[in-house]
Amino acid sequence: MSADAATKVINFRAPLAKQALIDEAADVLGKTRTEFILDASCEKAREVLADRTHFSLDRKALQRFNALIDAPLGNAAAVRRLLSSKSPWES
Repeated sequence: MSADAATKVINFRAPLAKQALIDEAADVLGKTRTEFILDASCEKAREVLADRTHFSLDRKALQRFNALIDAPLGNAAAVRRLLSSKSPWES
């Protein structure tokens, strides 16, 4: 079984009004409630991950980070592969 085929159940409760809203929107798009919720949740997750611009580092980690940023590229082919691959939120 591939990683894409593996699934896990997600259960949660929703107020009836929100459930009706979701069902109506899902119906307009020709999707099931599950498809609609999963698609909307993944879209929001990608947005959140793509918008991350602030990271906290202690002094030692910041010095290492700056040294890596300032260092010349060691393996240009590896960098090209990295830059041409999809981000985790694009899959």
